Amino acid sequence: MKIPHDIAETIVDPKAYAAETPVQEAFTRLRREMPLAVAEPEGVDPFWVVTKHSDILAVEKQNELFHNGDRATVLTNRATDQKVRQMMGGSPHIVRSLVQMDNPDHGNYRRLTQPYFLPQNVRKLEPRIREIAKSFVDRMADKGGQCDFARDVTLFYPLHVIMEILGVPEVDEPFMLRLTQELFGPADPDVNRMRRDTVSEDEGLKAIMATVADFTAYFNKMTHDRRANPQDDVASAIANGTINGQPLGEWEAMSYYIIVATAGHDTTSNTTAGALWALAEAPEEYAKLQADIPNLMPGFIEESIRWVTPVKHFMRTAMADTTVRDQAIKKDDWLFLAYPSGNRDEDVFDDPFRFRVDRTPNKQLAFGYGAHVCIGQHLARMEMRIFWEELLPRLKEFELAGEPKRTEATFVCGPKSVPIRYKMN
Repeated sequence: MKIPHDIAETIVDPKAYAAETPVQEAFTRLRREMPLAVAEPEGVDPFWVVTKHSDILAVEKQNELFHNGDRATVLTNRATDQKVRQMMGGSPHIVRSLVQMDNPDHGNYRRLTQPYFLPQNVRKLEPRIREIAKSFVDRMADKGGQCDFARDVTLFYPLHVIMEILGVPEVDEPFMLRLTQELFGPADPDVNRMRRDTVSEDEGLKAIMATVADFTAYFNKMTHDRRANPQDDVASAIANGTINGQPLGEWEAMSYYIIVATAGHDTTSNTTAGALWALAEAPEEYAKLQADIPNLMPGFIEESIRWVTPVKHFMRTAMADTTVRDQAIKKDDWLFLAYPSGNRDEDVFDDPFRFRVDRTPNKQLAFGYGAHVCIGQHLARMEMRIFWEELLPRLKEFELAGEPKRTEATFVCGPKSVPIRYKMN
């Protein structure tokens, strides 16, 4: 079954994700009429669009059948894919991080840093993270009752946390933030490398390569330093880690740094900003939360993650002929896991287009599932919990002070501007 052309084009349009409504309407129609069907947007290889919660989980549970690394792991058009393969010696990947790996590499590389992100070790960080959260809440209080919650607060709080864990000095955090935004928002005029409204495919690819080169130059220096002076940080684990008795290759090491340095804060900042935006548009939910912060906090965090779903998709490649939802999937077929669609699935979530702080159960799948579940999920939840525990008791009232805006991107996307007016204790 083939998806109508207008819906296929919406699914690959960065502006549709920034507006959100067009892409959610497209996914809602697909869930209802063709929950697993093939999209053929202009210039892109055909791919299956997986829109139902149960089907996304089914694909993610079968890591040997559906691979991450054999084709591009993020939706890429045909021309860009060919150029990347030419530049990367046949590989479809500019970076090769955990996201682009399958077993046995995925498991071996994941084990290098996993101890840092286990719940029992993350809990040890709580006192320091609370200090950081308090400092950002104080900074917000000093703004005089008006700020851009995304640009002034949530962009920097998770960034500071993950950079301390990684081992990046505070003075370099703005540089890391700029590179992250360039990597995740190549189509967005406010954050792409050229700061331009229109960027050709060639220019976009060159910009991403230049951003990766900047990351590589920075982290190469860090590798040399941590090998000479190892510390108790993730950078030292990467710099001194071995796979099968051998040090990490430069490409894999740089990719590892990049995934920690980018995904380790951008998704959390998006979710936190999106949560306040949602509360501003649902004052009854804000009142409910304020009336019972300790008991409603866990549900509020999960609902924030479901609501924003900052990672919009990952691609999988079928390694053999199989079936999903009675559809014949052929070997080498490409599948688009539509996380925003799964997190609005009417068969799983009651009233899915309403933000509810007390939603239970909440089987959101924004962190992924199976072997590739987000390695930093426990840290992200704790960062958000601590931040809200510090902010909510001091936030007497607030409202939007302008129209919030999201980043234009098809991969990682969330609020880039949430202007608010507020009163704080």
